[in-house]
This record gives sequence, C-alpha cells and structure tokens, in this order.
Amino acid sequence: MTERTLAILKPDCVKKNVAGQVIARIEEAGFTILGMKMIRLTKETAGGFYAVHRERPFFGELVEFMSSGKCVPIALEKENAVADFRKLIGATDPKEADAGTIRKDFASSKGENIVHGSDSVENGRSEIGFFFSERELISNR
Repeated sequence: MTERTLAILKPDCVKKNVAGQVIARIEEAGFTILGMKMIRLTKETAGGFYAVHRERPFFGELVEFMSSGKCVPIALEKENAVADFRKLIGATDPKEADAGTIRKDFASSKGENIVHGSDSVENGRSEIGFFFSERELISNR
C-alpha cells in the first residue's frame, strides 16, 4: 500500500552542506517527493511540532537545535514509506545505526542526527499536514 511520510533535513544537515546528498539517497531508494521547502523554525513552531516530547528531558535541547538554523521538510510517498524510510535513515544514535544508512554516514550525535522521519502512517499524515497544505503536494498520479 502506498504511504506518505515526512522527512525533515535538520539544521545540521543543511549546515554541513549534505542536503543534496541526502535527497539523492532518498530518491535512489524509490521515494517520490510530493513537496519540499526550506524553512527556519521558530522555537514556538519547533515546540509545537515536537509537542509529543514535551515531558521528555531532551525537549528543550531539541527545540533549541531545530530552531538553530534552516531545515528542509520533505513530504514523501512510496509503498511501505514509513518503515522503508526509517530503515534508510538508521537508528537515532548514529553509533547504533547500520552501515550505509543516512545517519551512520552523515550524523555526528544522537542529538544532531541529520534527519527526522515519521514513526507511523498516522504521524506521517499529521506531520506532513503541519508543514504542507494538500494543494502544495504534487503527486505523479
């Protein structure tokens, strides 16, 4: 079944100038890009997006990091998109990520791990809606 998922190339990805390489890997893995934009999150917007983690000890650090520079939200579509994207990006901690994954190859730490990926089909839908209106998403269908 075709699914949608959200990727966010985080500020460390943009700062390291590897966004193009990460996007190329995403496309090579068979994902269709439905929408993509470069933005700068405010602390309020980052806090709203990551509200599910509000009670976690890393929340403040995460909001600070995500609002520290430009990032690139990307709406993606593919069969089995959520699981396939999470496999492509690897474990949250790059030290634990499999060889050849995006985080293993580009991330420097668990906190600055290059890319966000939705963890479920439902979250993919709502996360895409956080950054994109339906009219901004362009499908090949």
